[in-house]
Amino acid sequence: MTMPDEVLDCRGQRCPLPVIAVARRLPELPVGTVVRVLADDPAAAVDIPAWCRMRGQEFVGQITGPDGPAYDVRRRH
Repeated sequence: MTMPDEVLDCRGQRCPLPVIAVARRLPELPVGTVVRVLADDPAAAVDIPAWCRMRGQEFVGQITGPDGPAYDVRRRH
């Protein structure tokens, strides 16, 4: 499991809010940074990987942990 550099807690938010949160935060971070998005909206499982593909960012994977579902995204550019 990749250790994130930063965690965005988007639990309780409906899509597209978790995607918007990572889209706003990622450009402020160095290339290579891994952001973990905590999101309990089932749509996030589809929306976050799709956003990564469209924006050329790396979807590292989905994790289910004590905080619920989480999605790791690595900034590629």
